[in-house]
Amino acid sequence: MLRHEFRPGRLVAGVTGLVVATVYGGDAAGSWDVPWYAAVPILFCGLVLAAAAAWAGYRVRRRRAARAASADGADAPARTSGSHAIR
Repeated sequence: MLRHEFRPGRLVAGVTGLVVATVYGGDAAGSWDVPWYAAVPILFCGLVLAAAAAWAGYRVRRRRAARAASADGADAPARTSGSHAIR
């Protein structure tokens, strides 16, 4: 059993942050010269990729949950949310 579900968007966003930190760390160490605005395209592309990965992961989890619910065979009650479920 998994402790938590895999979130690929968070992984890509974290790697993007590490790439930006590495680029500026290399600039601070004197390994290469990076202009101040270099983080903008790296960050933008990384966040777009993270959004795409998060969307794809959401669709996979949703499809997997729907498949498991249909194979389960146990129907949920007609009303399980809201104030009527408490009464």
